[in-house]
Amino acid sequence: MRPTVLCFSGLDPSGGAGLQADIEAIGQAGAHAAIACTAITVQSSQAVLGFEPVADTLLMAQAKAVLDDLPVKAIKTGMLGTVENIAAIAQLFATRKIAAGTPFVLDPVLVANSGGSLGDPKTLVAAFEQLLPFATLITPNTHELRALAGKDNLHDCAKALNDKGVKAVLVKTSHDFSAGDIEQFLYVNGQIAHTSVIRRLNGEFHGSGCSLASHIAGRLAMGDDVVRAIERADAWIAKVLDDADRPHTDAKAQLIPRRFGADKFAG
Repeated sequence: MRPTVLCFSGLDPSGGAGLQADIEAIGQAGAHAAIACTAITVQSSQAVLGFEPVADTLLMAQAKAVLDDLPVKAIKTGMLGTVENIAAIAQLFATRKIAAGTPFVLDPVLVANSGGSLGDPKTLVAAFEQLLPFATLITPNTHELRALAGKDNLHDCAKALNDKGVKAVLVKTSHDFSAGDIEQFLYVNGQIAHTSVIRRLNGEFHGSGCSLASHIAGRLAMGDDVVRAIERADAWIAKVLDDADRPHTDAKAQLIPRRFGADKFAG
């Protein structure tokens, strides 16, 4: 069977982000996606209208059913919703229910791209401290990066997260600048280990961050190292966003990545 990525993520009814983005992005990386659903959200491609988190006991039952059954070769977390869910996932790592050395991509979702609430950001930031030491790679946007590190300079933030135990931090500048290409910096042990530049496209995209993180997780499950996984994910996401669907005629409306529009296993 294909290597499996166990994802902890919420349901987005629009299909732009959340667990559907995970399934499509991981499938395009060549791996199999298994989902432990963390929350049911009420949202469109443009706005979050509400959400109902899954109880931590139910979340753990889902995860353990997958871990006992499928060849889980990577973990990816997205929207977790509650401090109880975050603590429960941390316990899976601490008690070795998840095998030691399993790559873990942490996408620390605090708010949706549309600005909608997915839980109290300050409370979630404090809870994420439990997961940081287990993360192989963390892929925050710049707002999340600053919130988690408690600093302003992006490079200082990355080093601070390395100091908290995160093995690798992917710094993405897409939220900080409205013009120019998007620069990325991968920090490992407080040092820049890789840099890349992605062409900036016009518009805002619903689900771009979780798509990128999930494709990286898929490539890690397939055996790539972190740098190669990021390189391949960058090539893939560029095609996905360039071919995105526009659900509204409004030029300011968020676009939905067409994850099946890109060539399989890009890069």
